[in-house]
Amino acid sequence: MPLKAVPRAPGGMPLLGHAWKLGRQPLEFLRSLRNVGDLVRVDLGTLPVYVVTSADLVRNVTVTQARAFEKGRLYDRVRTLVGNGLATAGGEVHRRHRRLIQPNFHHSRIVGYADTMSRRALALADSWDHGQRIAVEQVMGELAIEIVAETMFASDIGRPAVEAVRRDLPVILKNMLLRAASPKLLDRLPIPPNRAFDAAAQSMRQVIDDVIASTRRAGQPDQADLLSVLLAARDADTGEALTDDEVRDELVTILFAGTETTASTLSWAFHEIASHPEVEKQLMAEVDEVVGARPVTMEDVPRLAGIRRVLDEVIRLHGVTLLMRRTTEPVELGGFTIPPGTEVAFSLYALHRDPALYENPGRFDPDRWLPERRADLPRDAFVPFGSGNRRCIGDAFAWTEATIVLATVLARWQLRPVPGHTPREAASAMAHPDHVPMEVVSRCRTC
Repeated sequence: MPLKAVPRAPGGMPLLGHAWKLGRQPLEFLRSLRNVGDLVRVDLGTLPVYVVTSADLVRNVTVTQARAFEKGRLYDRVRTLVGNGLATAGGEVHRRHRRLIQPNFHHSRIVGYADTMSRRALALADSWDHGQRIAVEQVMGELAIEIVAETMFASDIGRPAVEAVRRDLPVILKNMLLRAASPKLLDRLPIPPNRAFDAAAQSMRQVIDDVIASTRRAGQPDQADLLSVLLAARDADTGEALTDDEVRDELVTILFAGTETTASTLSWAFHEIASHPEVEKQLMAEVDEVVGARPVTMEDVPRLAGIRRVLDEVIRLHGVTLLMRRTTEPVELGGFTIPPGTEVAFSLYALHRDPALYENPGRFDPDRWLPERRADLPRDAFVPFGSGNRRCIGDAFAWTEATIVLATVLARWQLRPVPGHTPREAASAMAHPDHVPMEVVSRCRTC
């Protein structure tokens, strides 16, 4: 069928199209598209975007016909932040960079990173006092930044980058989805979201440029941090190294991707655990049995199956908001012929709440990930880190970090919601919580 036969989402406005609805209530709007069809036209101003809403079509875009797509408008709009890093690069550049970076996320490397994760998580847990009130989303964000930064940069050379991420990342996250969803006519206008995003992106990139230059001057070839490894990496086929600009783009990409995902997932996890006492009881018993009072190690991670189920359920409920691709050749999707140059989008957040895939999709139910229940799910029903050759390179890093942090905290503390605020979903790259105020309560076993 021709493209004009694709059903259009209801509620479009003259000139703005669906940009207003997507900007005002993005998560509700994205969830609603499944009711319209497997392929739905959404207008961002005068730009048509075709949203795939079924698991089969998402796999078609990301795996089966992946070679017929390049990164789309969303990535064009964030290129001022991540340049040509893995998130935005295409074709041979993407393949070459992935080959060079992949060894840094091999299991043997993550074993070393796990020591940093455990030490940082333990230091955080030991810094709390009984009855102390904390903003969990802020604390987890700072912890994620510190962990990623310590694995990326040698000693104190990277401290300016850490401070830049703390300062600039919240601004970037706040404006990212709005920037991507804005009509094209607003692309070059100096409206506040554009100005704020561009200024924060430029600040972060400049700081990392300075860190790269400082690292080169320091001459630390034996360092095991990611920056030094990237500077020393050589393509096995050509012998070529990454340029400083390419190194910068990859570091910014990893900083961006490696902080919000983990911080958001942990914040929601603590909220959900506190809201479900039986789940909390099971997890504390698991941590006591597997870990006890000692620091969490890499060897403990696969044995903490209950924590993994909680994390799977949290990221199912509060996952990646929107991803985009652009066709480079004619493609068949859901019986429709999609010409080259067409913007195609999909929402993992909406996919993972599809009632055709999940019973009671809005309910927090970690037991849905028990082996006997998980086996009933279609293969492509759960893709929290994407699939195909664009699958997130740092997924094992993120799961290891989140597992170690949860186990470390649960061995020592219970977090209790502070009355007066219920966390709400706020859309950026993830459906992160707006605010999670909680009180720290000691788990003293001798009390």
